[in-house]
Parts: sequence; structure tokens; C-alpha cells
Amino acid sequence: MSTSGNAPSGPQAAARRRFLTLLAAGAAAAAVLPAAAADLPPLPETDPTAQALGYKADASQVDAAKYPQHTAQQSCANCKFFQGTGAGGPCQLFPGKSVNAKGWCAGYAAKT
Repeated sequence: MSTSGNAPSGPQAAARRRFLTLLAAGAAAAAVLPAAAADLPPLPETDPTAQALGYKADASQVDAAKYPQHTAQQSCANCKFFQGTGAGGPCQLFPGKSVNAKGWCAGYAAKT
């Protein structure tokens, strides 16, 4: 079977497609089912989506070799996807879970 065009393939492309699918599903769920942070279980680092995005509950534990884009100033607390106001809260990238405000993942995007 041959592929056409320059469409990426392989494990990274599959992970990227999965991430985009989960992102869309998460955004839809967040819009329809808002939940209080206290009602959400914490996101474990062993969660498949957390692993795919390199989530660490403590940003100082991020593997700099694997995620060179990470800087010390980045954390969930100042990411545009973080919906919390305290030590933790909901994140649009991880629907149904609470992330640590001091955490980080590769989906990080600075609040504007």
C-alpha cells in the first residue's frame, strides 16, 4: 500500500492525530459539561494522554532533553488551557481531570 503526497506517517504522526482528536473532544466536553475543580480527580502522570504530552505534576521534573521547548517560567498556572484558580484545576487538554498548577505538558501555550 502506498501513501500519496507528503502526509506524515509513523508513531509521531499517529500521536499528533490522537492529540488533536483528544483536544477537540476535550474542548467540546468542557463547553458542555463544566465541572468544579473539587469534583475532578487529579491527572496521574501514567494516564496515556498525560504520557503522550509529557505531563509532569511538578514542572521542575520535565525532561529538558526530550522537551527543549520547556522553560522554567512555564507552568499550568500560566497556560491558556488551565481553568483553575488555585493549586490545581481543570485543563482543556485533559477533560475530566484536574492538573497541578505547578505542572507542565507539551501542550503548553502562554496566556495572552
